[in-house]
Amino acid sequence: MQERNVKPEVAAGTPLTVLIPVFEDWAAADVLTQQLDKEFGQAGIEAEILFADDGSRNGVPESFPSVRPQNLRRIRVLELKRNVGHQRALCVALVFLQQERSDGAVLIMDADGEDGPSDVPRLLQEFTREGGQKVIFAERGRRAEGIVFKVFYQLYRLVHRALVGFDIRVGNFSVLPRSRLDTLIVSSELWNHYAAAVVKAKLPVATVRVDRARRVSGQSSMGFIGLVVHGLSAMSVFGDTVGTRLLMVFSGFGALALALICVTVVIRVATKLAIPGWATYTAGLLLLLLFQSLTLVLVFTFMVLNNRSQSNFIPIRDCPYYVRGLRTIFEGHD
Repeated sequence: MQERNVKPEVAAGTPLTVLIPVFEDWAAADVLTQQLDKEFGQAGIEAEILFADDGSRNGVPESFPSVRPQNLRRIRVLELKRNVGHQRALCVALVFLQQERSDGAVLIMDADGEDGPSDVPRLLQEFTREGGQKVIFAERGRRAEGIVFKVFYQLYRLVHRALVGFDIRVGNFSVLPRSRLDTLIVSSELWNHYAAAVVKAKLPVATVRVDRARRVSGQSSMGFIGLVVHGLSAMSVFGDTVGTRLLMVFSGFGALALALICVTVVIRVATKLAIPGWATYTAGLLLLLLFQSLTLVLVFTFMVLNNRSQSNFIPIRDCPYYVRGLRTIFEGHD
């Protein structure tokens, strides 16, 4: 059973910024803001919210937030010049927060409410328990999506384990010490996937198991293609590992094909088991398999070498180009 009414010590003096990327989904963000305001009031947490507006066509609604917060210290909106996608909007916002040079922690969550506000105090409690030095991720427990999504999600986990070498059970929902931002903002992987970048950077991590909630309003704008791209982005962070594993697999296929060609030739020449025509047919198929395996070996070899040598996107250098401006839409009273 999950703990309730937790009052984490972080509320006593650690500044907390809630970072939420948003693209058009301001109705859900409005409901989430009210829920967070209520949760922070009950837990005695002083916090601000920074929305990363990922190029919403009409920007922030004039009526946002529809209910004046009672406990939030401030609400700001970081406006991006164009839509770059959920993960990259998060990357730009993290660079912005690092450049502010503030202390404390960053709570990262999605705007749709599937990252439950009621779980925030538990993450903060674990953050305090770990001395404020580890990244605390919400490890996914029970999911609220339909059966089709769950089947494809389990398939993705299998592929991820096979190609990358470990299972993936976390997403954006996390508490990040601001002191760790210096490492992330020079990690090119952050441009593609936040959680994978944290793992690739070898930052200290702890997890808290939580169930995924349901959307608070509207429908998700991310379709099947977007989910596939999101999954591939996570694996692309470990491109060297994926390329090397595939290189080993197809090298094995090539070695097996070469061995079978040798066996075929020996049977054809040194025994009486050969049936007219079968050796030529079998050898031809094996040669084709060998050629394809060698081609794929070369492709993945050059892919690994290219990933190691290419000039990468560096967040601290490149992200500021995407920022249009910063707006404060709510300021609480001291």
